[in-house]
Amino acid sequence: MKSNLSIASRSGRLAKSGVLLTLLLLAALLGSCSTDQPSVFSTTNNSATVAGTERIPWDYRMVEGTVGDLVGSDMTVLPDNALLPNDDNYATGDKIWTLQYMTADMGSNESGNSEIQLSSWTTIKSYKDEAKAKADLSNLKVSLQTSVPLVGVYKTEYQGKTRNFAVLTLPSGNQIKQPIDDERYKKLKDVQKVMIKVEEVHDYSDYDMAYAKFRGWV
Repeated sequence: MKSNLSIASRSGRLAKSGVLLTLLLLAALLGSCSTDQPSVFSTTNNSATVAGTERIPWDYRMVEGTVGDLVGSDMTVLPDNALLPNDDNYATGDKIWTLQYMTADMGSNESGNSEIQLSSWTTIKSYKDEAKAKADLSNLKVSLQTSVPLVGVYKTEYQGKTRNFAVLTLPSGNQIKQPIDDERYKKLKDVQKVMIKVEEVHDYSDYDMAYAKFRGWV
């Protein structure tokens, strides 16, 4: 009887240990399957931005290239040897268009001045013809006119020369400073809003994420 009880006790302990191990493995798997997927604007070699900075979409461009080596289901694109999925079954030597993007880490230094660190260009998509590439680009970089708050205008003088500036609040919430001439200074000094041209640069994988750039006065 004692022998049977001892065996049963050991079996119970083993069963409990097995359940505990299963729970730990399940927790690890759930942790690795987080739903917080990184944006296309996150880079694998530096996925975390420096504290106090914000990563924003900065620019896109189209580049004409040539298919190089075929590597399994992927391909290289010359001249940069960018590696992309060969989704359209290209052959070596085919002429294609690619979409490239650039991000910016925006923050401020110890003096409170704005600082921007631009990334290198990264290839993200290929196209058989230029028209399709242009269609995507026109949706990712949108030009428009809008009314924005004018924070104010001011003058500075250095070595006998006077310069005028206007400070605007863009739709993204960022404030920018633009040099202006004397005529525009007179027009803006008594107004609270002003019409400007902006270019909205959207995140390729999260379209609602965008950064507005000043592109001139209306």
